[in-house]
Amino acid sequence: MLIKRFLVYFPLVLTAVLVQSFFWVPSYENQATGNPARLSRFIQSSIGDAQILNPILHADSASGEIVEKVFDGLIDLDENLNHRPRLATAWRQYEEAWLVLDPDFVFRGRKLSGIADWRAWLKNIFPHNARWLSNIRSVHLEAPKTTDSFVEVSTPADGQPAKVEIQITAPPRLKFVLNRIDQDFFDPFHKLFGEEYFENFPWEKFVRAKTPKEQNLVSQKYDEILPPEEHNPIIEFDLRKGVLFHDGHEFDSGDVLFTYRAIMNPNNASPRTSDYEPVKSMQAPGPYKVKITYKRLFSSAFNSWTMGILPEHLLNDQVLAREAKAQNSDPKTFSMRDSKFNRHPVGAGPYIFTEWLADQIIKLKRHDRYWDSLPEYEEFVVRIIPDTLVQEMEFYAGSVDNYAVQPHQADRLKNDDKFQSFSTVGFVYHYIGYNLRKPLFADPRVRQALGMAIDVEKIIRFVMYEEGERVTGPYPKITDWYDPSIQPLPYDPAGALKILNELGWIKNQDGYLEKDGKLFEFNLITNNGNPIRKNILSIAQSSWKKIGIKCNTQLFEWAVFLKDFVDANKFDALVLGWSMGNDPDLYQIWHSSQTGPRQLNFVGYKNAEVDRLILRVRREYDKQEQIKLTRQIHRIIARDQPYTFLFVPKATRLLDKKIVLVERGPNGEESYKKIYPTRDGRIEFYFNRWKKLPSRPEFSS
Repeated sequence: MLIKRFLVYFPLVLTAVLVQSFFWVPSYENQATGNPARLSRFIQSSIGDAQILNPILHADSASGEIVEKVFDGLIDLDENLNHRPRLATAWRQYEEAWLVLDPDFVFRGRKLSGIADWRAWLKNIFPHNARWLSNIRSVHLEAPKTTDSFVEVSTPADGQPAKVEIQITAPPRLKFVLNRIDQDFFDPFHKLFGEEYFENFPWEKFVRAKTPKEQNLVSQKYDEILPPEEHNPIIEFDLRKGVLFHDGHEFDSGDVLFTYRAIMNPNNASPRTSDYEPVKSMQAPGPYKVKITYKRLFSSAFNSWTMGILPEHLLNDQVLAREAKAQNSDPKTFSMRDSKFNRHPVGAGPYIFTEWLADQIIKLKRHDRYWDSLPEYEEFVVRIIPDTLVQEMEFYAGSVDNYAVQPHQADRLKNDDKFQSFSTVGFVYHYIGYNLRKPLFADPRVRQALGMAIDVEKIIRFVMYEEGERVTGPYPKITDWYDPSIQPLPYDPAGALKILNELGWIKNQDGYLEKDGKLFEFNLITNNGNPIRKNILSIAQSSWKKIGIKCNTQLFEWAVFLKDFVDANKFDALVLGWSMGNDPDLYQIWHSSQTGPRQLNFVGYKNAEVDRLILRVRREYDKQEQIKLTRQIHRIIARDQPYTFLFVPKATRLLDKKIVLVERGPNGEESYKKIYPTRDGRIEFYFNRWKKLPSRPEFSS
């Protein structure tokens, strides 16, 4: 009887459960049914786990996603790529410029031996350069002084560094405080004194080794020990008052100084040390003021202050020593890298760290005492989902709000009514680079012809699903440094062949170009595991074959590709890409001094005018002047074609249409707008204003 009843009632119960699930189990359209907290939680998927949640130590994008929400910097970039205040409310940039005065210098037949002579002379020359003079805020004459110091030199026997004790009997120096930073400030002195004054300054009179036999070693560093002229750019930050770290401790100037010192501490092995190496000194004139003096001109240094600021009270030497003791570690070798802080970070950003389960999930909650407007989402969650197909399925089910969507997926879903699609140009571009050390590629006309033979629009259409745009030069297309007036090379195989014919390359009976008994033949390589680059390889090979060029292609594993070919400069041509930023400094990639092994100018590009312009950009603090200089660089490199510049891929993103931008009126009333990207393609710039609604809103436009 029991079995009979079971057979009768079980189908009815099962049917009831299925009916109930139809009406009550949440779907993508109705994710918050029975779980309203889902609307206040943003869930991000990531293919890999974070590594270290410390702004001065992390070096991976997965960690960066969390760090940028837990920590704030002094500044960041706004929607138009201009700097905006964050933990700093304002800043000033100016310069202190120093000129060393040789007491024995004879100028126009007169020896200016005393301070009074120099003062009188300066009064006479100032009126002759009104524009130069207008930039001078004040002038001070520093009296001679003697100091003892050490200098690190290289010993001739083995080239190893050694410290030498020295005495500096510094002559008088003129200190100029300038209203604006001017890399050309000393030009009038060069014209008046002559270049010999600066190039042959009598250092030996003022810099002496305590041990006479070491004087020759000291002479290596004369110009560093006592530079005849010195630029010291200065940034002064006014800090925001009342900012609280997540533990309630107030942020102040001590935290900024501590963050800088932690970066420069070699025990911490920060990957960001080079960004702060130009700093000469830092002071805190007050709890809400910081003064940073640089030892040379380097305009890009300002960008380093986007770095998240650490809480000194949780990471100072005393705290780390106690932590080392608790872990039975040696305090002398225990560094910030060993601290539990890196897995339990405390910052002053909009979200507070709460939980981290390795390779599973990271959770943050809203910082309700955040100094800026509060985020709409109460929680930010990162789920680690290594499989891209699983990521896609989770997104379709509404279990995650965002994932790394591929171009073909975005193309398929961009017209789906459930999703909002974003396709934006970013900081990345792809190129074919030629090894200019090879005689085959030495002539820029050859490189121009190679570029004209490739149908880049075909690559964008069939490889990128139209998710790309042509580029013509070395700067990201979305920045002010890029020159939009420069047109890309035309697709013109016949014109390319004509150029090569004029250079002596004639087709042989086999249809290949030949000159002086040599075929126009080379190898084009790239790394394995990148389908876009692999397709570029095939298209370029096919395109060049049509005009008689024999191109052999090869794929290598990434580590082998870098070590054996790129870093060693042992290649003919390669397919690669650059992920750039908003910094106009191209020194590492394009300056002729950077063409050695394991350096970034691996194509071996050398151009004296580009070198000069790159250095001027590094030393120029006026943005409009920087734009003029960078566009000159762009024009020259586009003319020389050391790369065939291909395209910038678009960043493709999908979001639930129920996620909107919130705008609040003076009385707290809400209105909603569609999410839109910033100039550089960031849709997350406005993340704190994102909100998920129970249903899709209707927008008027």
